[in-house]
Amino acid sequence: MADDRPFLPLNICVLTVSDSRTEADDVSGKVLQSAVTDAGHRCHEKAIVRDDKYAIRAVVSRWIADPQVDVIISTGGTGITGRDGTPEAVRPLLDKEIEGFGETFRMLSYQEIGTSTLQSRALSGVANGTYLFVLPGSSGACRTAWSKVIVSQLDNRTLPCNLVMLMPRLKEV
Repeated sequence: MADDRPFLPLNICVLTVSDSRTEADDVSGKVLQSAVTDAGHRCHEKAIVRDDKYAIRAVVSRWIADPQVDVIISTGGTGITGRDGTPEAVRPLLDKEIEGFGETFRMLSYQEIGTSTLQSRALSGVANGTYLFVLPGSSGACRTAWSKVIVSQLDNRTLPCNLVMLMPRLKEV
C-alpha cells in the first residue's frame, strides 16, 4: 500500500443472477453490497435478474452505458448447468477480457474447495471504461473473490499497480 496516495471511492453496481432469489434471501448480493461499502466505495445500484442472457445483458448494458458506474460485480450463473448463462451474457459485451482474474480466482478457490473450483467460470473484463467481475453464486466464492483479489485491485493505494490507476486510460484509442 502507498501511504501517500488517496483512496478513491468508486461507484459499484451489484447484480445477482438467479431464478429463485429475492431481496429477502439474496445472501451473496448482500455480502458483496456490504463488502463494497465497508471498503469505502459506493453501491451505486443493486439488482436481481433471472438467469436469462438477454435479461442479464439488458441490466449490464445499461450500467456499462452509465458514465457514473465504475465497476459491475455479478454473482450467480457461472456454473455449467443448462440455466447458467452469465459468462455467455457478459463476454460479448466486453471490450477486453482480464484472463488473469478467472485464473487467480480458481487458484485461490482451489485452496478452499479443491477440484470443485473447475466448475466455476468466473471472469472479468472491461467494457466502455467499466470493470466487470462475474462471480459464482455462493457467498463463500463472493467473499474469496472480493477479499483476496478485487478489493486490492479497486484500491488506488495498492502497489505496484491496480485497476484504478488504469481507469483514466481505459477509453484510449
